Amino acid sequence: MADLLSRITDFQQASENIEHFEPVISGRLTRMIGLTLEAKGCKAVVGDRCLIQGANNQEVEAEVVGFDEDSTYLMPLSVVKGFQPGAKVTPLPSANDVPVGMSLLGRVLDGCGNPIDGKGDLLAESYVPASADIINPLARAPIRAPLDVGIKAINALLSVGVGQRLGLFAGSGVGKSMLLGMMTRFTNADVVVVGLIGERGREVKEFIEDILGEEGLSRSVVVASPADDSPLMRMRASTLCTRIAEYYRDKGQRVLLLMDSLTRYAQAQREIALSVGEPPATKGYPPSVFAKIPQLVERAGNGVEGGGSITAFYTVLTEGDDQQDPIADATRAILDGHIVLSRALAEEGHYPAIDIEASISRVMPQVTDPQHFKDAQRFKQLYAKYQQARDLISVGAYAQGSDPLTDFAVSRIDLMRNFLQQGLNERATSDVSIMQLKSVVAPDAETSAEG
Repeated sequence: MADLLSRITDFQQASENIEHFEPVISGRLTRMIGLTLEAKGCKAVVGDRCLIQGANNQEVEAEVVGFDEDSTYLMPLSVVKGFQPGAKVTPLPSANDVPVGMSLLGRVLDGCGNPIDGKGDLLAESYVPASADIINPLARAPIRAPLDVGIKAINALLSVGVGQRLGLFAGSGVGKSMLLGMMTRFTNADVVVVGLIGERGREVKEFIEDILGEEGLSRSVVVASPADDSPLMRMRASTLCTRIAEYYRDKGQRVLLLMDSLTRYAQAQREIALSVGEPPATKGYPPSVFAKIPQLVERAGNGVEGGGSITAFYTVLTEGDDQQDPIADATRAILDGHIVLSRALAEEGHYPAIDIEASISRVMPQVTDPQHFKDAQRFKQLYAKYQQARDLISVGAYAQGSDPLTDFAVSRIDLMRNFLQQGLNERATSDVSIMQLKSVVAPDAETSAEG
């Protein structure tokens, strides 16, 4: 009797599974405008992947990015070739796991997690969902410990905390990639995750070989999606490098996440949003762009108490060196600080070209001792005083003795400039940076502080 009841129960469960089984329903391609594909009859939800059958049996993977009644809008992940009206569109399994593990160190991946470095197949320890659970903000560990990034100007004047998220704001060709490479090699972190989003293909290899080097690559995971990739692939690459960093953080590691650049991520979302009909809002950027940026950035930071951390640096391109660019303005408000690189300083041969007056670290008071913070404020005050009187000094119109603070700033300007500059292969620890800062601003500062 018990055996019969068991069989009846199994049959009922099987019947229920049959009733809820939904077969894969393929559709047909009806229209293509730009990079947007429109299909009808394809049953898929936003975010699902589909396979499109082109001419000569060529298959291209695409992702559902929107819909309108019975029409489904897709965006291809690769170059579109051989498509024609009526091409078959088949939904793929919705699982979109990403590879993770310590075996990823030293590897270069594309936006889908496939290796592109010619070192063979990827031997990932495991696969995790592309989207991690959101951490309750009250469960996150506060930022209390300083992080040594190996850059004098940052360690001493813009001190970074473990779990902080900062932006590097600059126009093109001012030295953002060089600064990122220095931090990659010098920062005291267990794992470094680098996202090269929307960069020129030539710069990807140069960054890995010349700037990152073998030493930096050995403890890094690089995710590269160059400018000729589809906008969807660039967005996937941004999400992938963040997800990999989250995995290491959840394992208790101190992670340094470098993304170059956050602006390219925003531009990719703009291309996708405009292609599916979302209206532009601020200078051509649709509202979804300003919703996507905090969703990505907020995933970085400290984990739960006693866990790992993600200290993140995002480069932000300022069009025409305009700091009020909509993307720059939006990211400045949600990050924990910003480091502005000056084109004028770069043209003078001043590297790294950090504009100390325009930069700030919002967590510096929490990660420095009172004397260090006081010396940093003193340095900025002296530097600002000199900049205010610079034009008068250059034409000989400044009279020494009219302002004691300006006189002191003039006497120390060479020391301050030397302190702010640093060689590409020169590392400055936090202790050395703080000691040199103190010698620069002290009343009895000596020329030995130039080192």
